[in-house]
Amino acid sequence: MGLERADDAGVYKVTDEIAIIQTVDFFTPIVDDPYWFGQIAAANALSDVYAMGGVPKTAMNLVAFPAKDMDISVLRRIIEGGLDKMREAGVVLVGGHTVEDPELKYGLSVTGYIHPDRVLTKKNLKVGDLLILTKRLGTGIIGTAIKGALASQDVTDKVTRAMATLNKDAAEVMQDYPVHACTDITGFGFLGHLAEMVDGSGCGVRIKSGSVPVYHEALEYAAMGLVPAGAYRNREFREKTVDFGASVERNVQDVLFDPQTSGGLLISVDATHAQDLLKALKEKGVQDAAMVGEVIAEPKEKILVE
Repeated sequence: MGLERADDAGVYKVTDEIAIIQTVDFFTPIVDDPYWFGQIAAANALSDVYAMGGVPKTAMNLVAFPAKDMDISVLRRIIEGGLDKMREAGVVLVGGHTVEDPELKYGLSVTGYIHPDRVLTKKNLKVGDLLILTKRLGTGIIGTAIKGALASQDVTDKVTRAMATLNKDAAEVMQDYPVHACTDITGFGFLGHLAEMVDGSGCGVRIKSGSVPVYHEALEYAAMGLVPAGAYRNREFREKTVDFGASVERNVQDVLFDPQTSGGLLISVDATHAQDLLKALKEKGVQDAAMVGEVIAEPKEKILVE
């Protein structure tokens, strides 16, 4: 599984029992605190392995650092944050590479493993499945508010902790249930990544917007016009796939297109087990998990948002 599938990670079958999962991700700082930036960047990079149903095992640091303009102590704290998050995930740091660059960047190249028969992809939706989302939406909009000095410290701290939270627990729980497809919600936003699942599936999806977990602050900021450019790009790219009901307000639509950093898993599970999976997620501590929609036969390859 590689470029031709455009899934969350690449998968290479080694034996009949073992396949390796490979992914890479890095980006510029989205919070001011270097330690938390390191944690978030690491959690974000590890997430693609969890989305494929796998277990991350090793990682390599990827660093671009403006050595002439920034104290080395900043880089030390970033790497400490990333390393602590890797330890939490049970991942071993085995190396990395650093270049000098005018703009700070950090992330990981990650390798995980999985049984070849248990690989989860985006492209296996089944009519009748129910959809579960494990984290709240709105981090991109709130990030815009933070940059504009409009977000309170409480909101900043809450969103920072959420972005630094691993999808490890959710991934472990869903292994015990008949999950057909999964992806993690990142830069293309909830509807953008859902559209990737719908494309070529022969199915459609109905989303109940009122059931989607969101930060209420994100709705408030969106109503004020604090919407990142990425949300507009996501909307423009996928607007032909999505049909909004007349009652879905514009700020709700903006949150559904909002680009996320280290967002949750979007899980398509057999309807007869969906409530049990949701209950197990909450018991594991994934408190924001919610049932957000269903896979439908018609209209094919369209997303209906009610």
